[in-house]
Amino acid sequence: MTAQKPTVVLVHGAFADSSSWNGVVEKLQSHDYPVIAASNPLRGLTNDAEYVRQVVAAVDGPVVLAGHSYGGSVISNAARGLDNVKALVFVAAFLPDEGESAIDLSGKFPGSTLGAALRPAPVTLPDGSQVADLYIDKEKFHDQFAADVPEATTSVMAATQRPVTDAALGEGAATPAWKEIPSWVLVATQDQNIPPQTQKFMAQRAKATQVEVEASHAVSVSQPGEVARLINTAATAVA
Repeated sequence: MTAQKPTVVLVHGAFADSSSWNGVVEKLQSHDYPVIAASNPLRGLTNDAEYVRQVVAAVDGPVVLAGHSYGGSVISNAARGLDNVKALVFVAAFLPDEGESAIDLSGKFPGSTLGAALRPAPVTLPDGSQVADLYIDKEKFHDQFAADVPEATTSVMAATQRPVTDAALGEGAATPAWKEIPSWVLVATQDQNIPPQTQKFMAQRAKATQVEVEASHAVSVSQPGEVARLINTAATAVA
């Protein structure tokens, strides 16, 4: 009898949407993985993680949970206590320890040029709090976020990018699930958002299995095969 393949739940990060996983979804589906590309609200870490937690809790059977960029912070919070999550995969992503924020980690080592590329827009959240929505300036999007993706594609990505609030990036993480759940990390060595040195530091601290890919921050778009391969490796290891 063939063992059930886990459902792969993909969580995008800031300045992206679920379509950023399209190439990865196609690769995984071609190998008979059930896949859900969740829509990350990008409003606040605790609330974002609770939403993803509910998405994952509704899945029957085992789950491999993958997050890109800020989505790494979200999955690490969301997976705590969920018995069906068997593996975590962090794709050019944050792996915060308790109390750490994405902003803390992005500045831990030199190399991020994201700050100068951001364009803030004031918004009011449903609870009445005043925050700033952060976008990457459209003129800077290609070089900053996805330098190894054709500009015809990145112009669409820039137009459809989902903003993240400054509050979400500044919110400290809860006790991380990577301390309890086997983890895999893809380090994007040409990343201009999260310095590769930071990615390696977080992977080593989490005692995660680590692979390096020569790619921009948008590695799920530029090299979906490498991302899908690592997810398959994680899924196979915990089967």
